[in-house]
Amino acid sequence: MSFRLVPPRTLLQTRSQWGRNLASQSPIRLSSTASAPSGTAASSLRTTVALTTFALTTGLFTVYYLDSRSALHRYITTPVLRYAFDAETGHKLSVAVLRSGAGPRDIGVDGERSAVHLWDKAMSNPIGLAAGFDKDGEAIDGLFNLGFSWVEVGSVTPKAQPGNPQPRVFHLTSDSALINRYGFPSQGHAAMISRLQSRVAAALYGRSEEQYQDLSPNRSLRDGKLLAINLGKNKASEMENVDDFVKGVRAFGEYADVLVVNISSPNTPGLRSVVIEVLLPEQTLEHFSRSNSGLQNKDHLTSLLSSVVSARDSLKLSHKPRLVLKLAPDLDEEQIVGISEVIRASGIDGVILGNTTIQRPSHLSSPAKAEIGGLSGAPLFPLGLKTLRSLRAQLPASVPIIGCGGISSGADALEYARAGASMVQVYTAFGYDGPGACRRIKDEVERELLEKEGGKTWEEVVKKAVAEFSWKEPKSEKKTPPAQEKGGNDVRTLIEEAEKLKEMLDKFAGDKLEKLEAVVVPVPLNPAESVPATVV
Repeated sequence: MSFRLVPPRTLLQTRSQWGRNLASQSPIRLSSTASAPSGTAASSLRTTVALTTFALTTGLFTVYYLDSRSALHRYITTPVLRYAFDAETGHKLSVAVLRSGAGPRDIGVDGERSAVHLWDKAMSNPIGLAAGFDKDGEAIDGLFNLGFSWVEVGSVTPKAQPGNPQPRVFHLTSDSALINRYGFPSQGHAAMISRLQSRVAAALYGRSEEQYQDLSPNRSLRDGKLLAINLGKNKASEMENVDDFVKGVRAFGEYADVLVVNISSPNTPGLRSVVIEVLLPEQTLEHFSRSNSGLQNKDHLTSLLSSVVSARDSLKLSHKPRLVLKLAPDLDEEQIVGISEVIRASGIDGVILGNTTIQRPSHLSSPAKAEIGGLSGAPLFPLGLKTLRSLRAQLPASVPIIGCGGISSGADALEYARAGASMVQVYTAFGYDGPGACRRIKDEVERELLEKEGGKTWEEVVKKAVAEFSWKEPKSEKKTPPAQEKGGNDVRTLIEEAEKLKEMLDKFAGDKLEKLEAVVVPVPLNPAESVPATVV
């Protein structure tokens, strides 16, 4: 087959001739006076109506879908994710939707009574999201869009690690609870830093450095909201070694408003110091530690907090992140006292209490209740509240506590406030209730403050509790010497009388002295000191 190059002019002439020939052969003659067929107008009208209806329906559905309060999310999409997929797959799908930017949004307005001041930060509400939902920092903005004032991502470990084998997450639907044994699956520091840098770059796009700084004083890049990064420890790292946490402080200091030192996971061997009370025969210590040598041990905790505070303080940043310690709810009174002593001397800015529990309340009814792992959700509420009260009594008012554990309503949140929690976090309730959980809890908090607290603000409730229940520096007890209590110069007289008495006793030597079992005589050593008892 061969091709012949046709000049452009010839090609145009050929096309014109072809058009004239086609018109002369066509049986249809069109003129400017010809009218369209009678059905064309009706057909066009139907098409216009159909398109308009579709556009309006799509638009209304989009508005409805984007509102996090929509019943669609609470009663359809969230249950479908829970029942159609296993727990971990449903979790990943939720993160993917929020990461895409196509997730719902909280379009409500936070009430004035719910405003919170934490450290030097003003936040519009006291409801935060606990770590564990967005483990690798993939959906930060999607989560902020749901109305949380605090989004905590992680736990993130220095090196990537897969976590524990699947299955490792289990719904306890009838108990509104969850058991997980994730074991810190993490893509590592590098992956999360890359995402955080991309997020900052997007905010910087088209702006100068000064304009970027003016966006928000917070690393969340949003006014009234804080971004926290939860720092974890690699499973292969030595338990006593604090380097993983120090690396986290140095790596994420410039990207976070708050850095959370997590020593509370029950799924990393040795991380906790609590003793497990419930172990089924097939459960091994691969997932849990029964030793008292965990990082919640007093000596190791002292070393850890000293190291992370030093690392934070050495950061060359104008706005250094706050450091918060995350503790487990399974601490006993003795452990709380010891840990609190360390915290009071450490320079740590706050405490999150708590994480999942290794305990199994007897009223659990779900088939998965025997699974190994940490229990979260409604059954954790009484334990979390009890431990919070104990911890609040051991920490000064200057150290805020963020309550976490079993909170699913505004009434639950307010109970934590009454116990002295500056703000609260949710997790499992968010998974069960869907993207509208944060807005519903915030609205309930407003109603509870109005109806149960006589219109007080959240901060007024918290301040009252903190003032009443917080640990206070013991007053130095200076004992007044007995001689000073009598007044005058009785010390010398007392010494003289003691010496005379001693001379009298010396005369009763021998057998009479044996009859004297003991005579206690106060002999002052120094008029300015308390007079000790001396056996003669």
